[in-house]
Amino acid sequence: MPAPAGTKRVRGTQIYRPFVFGSEAYPFDPNKRPEGAAEDHTHQWRVFVRGINGEDISYWLKKVQFKLHETYAQCVRTIEAPPFEVTETGWGEFEIQIKLYFVPESMEKPQTLWHSLKLHPYGADIEGKKARRDPVISQNYEEVLFNEPVEQFYDLLTGGTGFAQQQAKGKSTKGKQALQHSAAAGGRTAEIPHSDSPKNPYSQKTESKELDRITEATKVVERILKEEKAKLLERERVLAGLKETEGTSLLQKKR
Repeated sequence: MPAPAGTKRVRGTQIYRPFVFGSEAYPFDPNKRPEGAAEDHTHQWRVFVRGINGEDISYWLKKVQFKLHETYAQCVRTIEAPPFEVTETGWGEFEIQIKLYFVPESMEKPQTLWHSLKLHPYGADIEGKKARRDPVISQNYEEVLFNEPVEQFYDLLTGGTGFAQQQAKGKSTKGKQALQHSAAAGGRTAEIPHSDSPKNPYSQKTESKELDRITEATKVVERILKEEKAKLLERERVLAGLKETEGTSLLQKKR
């Protein structure tokens, strides 16, 4: 029996969609605490799932479930429309479970992510950040991969343009060309921006810099391994010489 209309899978196709998830935390201004905040709370924070550069992701993401620490009233919060985020106040850091529910047309199972809420500055200039009460931003770039999506979901993902907005990894450049064509036509795109911006640190330039950094780090590791291997070979040579000398000395004593 043939599959119902729209539920047949598009074989050999992988479509990905990028997004960002994470949190932003703001230390209270001593002179202006949020109304209703508990006495022991020190920060206001927001946990979120959002598109790259503010792109609307609700055409593939139906709702997001955030599971907070059990000490919060109604610790499971389900957000069914953009913006997919929860704002709260608190004093401690904890892990937040984030569950992504895709639109019904996708026929895909929910996916679960985990995020560690950060309230206190980290990295360089920690004391300066504390003094300025800088926001603490902890976020991650992620891609959800839809492998061989059903036809109706494929149409949603590609905006009905007829172009395959897919990542044809290692096979051809057709997926890349389709992405560029669709983006130029104002359709939906999985491309990340060419350059970053104050609100979006993820871009093709950032990716290129990270690849360069990894390449340089790999070269350093290879050089260190080569040096350590040379040291090891030298130690083995010295040890072999010592063993040979020790064996000769024992023979002389026996005589």
